[in-house]
Amino acid sequence: MMKQLAIHTILVLPFLYLLIQLFIVEVNDPIKYIYTISGITATVILFFSITISLIKRKINLMKYRRAIGLWGFFYALVHTVNFVIFDAQFDIYFIFEETLDKPFIYLGVIAFLILIFMAITSTKNLFRKYGKYHTLVYLALVLITIHFVMAQKSIDIDLFCYIVVILIIAYYKLLQVIVRNSKVI
Repeated sequence: MMKQLAIHTILVLPFLYLLIQLFIVEVNDPIKYIYTISGITATVILFFSITISLIKRKINLMKYRRAIGLWGFFYALVHTVNFVIFDAQFDIYFIFEETLDKPFIYLGVIAFLILIFMAITSTKNLFRKYGKYHTLVYLALVLITIHFVMAQKSIDIDLFCYIVVILIIAYYKLLQVIVRNSKVI
């Protein structure tokens, strides 16, 4: 129970930080700030959720993976709501136009649709039926990474480090699959 409380407390902190920055500190460009905080937080949490199986011998968080993934979905939802409500102001024409002008947006939309499916089917009953499709998280993470890289104006050291970390996680996840499959044979 204490570990669960600690996990939820840690995962709500970026949202509280976002609210404090928006309403108390008052940032210059709130829409951009929400994009940045919610997008980075969603990405970090979702990538962390797939690394849980890699670190389970040291720190076993497997029974919290669903909750952690749902927090990642929450921040992706905040990111999407920011676009639809604050940036586009519910203007479907603007959303369509932005998607055509900036292809990284439709990559984000596809990734978000995958995350919606995963969030809906993460209950015990639905997971039994659709759990095998939860490997789509890897496709979503690839799309999210491309979305993130394309949204940046230039590649700086932070973005380069982000890409390196993602490649390291991808390497170890691929290695995990290869080892698991070799034991089956």
